[in-house]
Amino acid sequence: MTTSSKNKRTCSQGHTYYKSSDCPTCPICEQDLKPENGFLSLLSAPARRALENHGITTLQELSNYSEKDILKFHGMGPASLPKLRTALEARGLSFKE
Repeated sequence: MTTSSKNKRTCSQGHTYYKSSDCPTCPICEQDLKPENGFLSLLSAPARRALENHGITTLQELSNYSEKDILKFHGMGPASLPKLRTALEARGLSFKE
């Protein structure tokens, strides 16, 4: 079994962190960007970024997409769908059929 080594990195904001992947995202900056409330706050950072990168920041915008469409976004996985479905239903909305 291979063990991945973590590399020390510094982001453009001056945060120092360690990562074993090639992902350039600073976890400290990412935590600062996470909303404190709303449906985006329920999601993991990759899933949240996937929606934001497609301009989806409200439940009304989310309801214009099907579950199949959402799963095609890079960073979005099936574990996020129940959270999104619940948030939509709470507002009387649903995914597009």
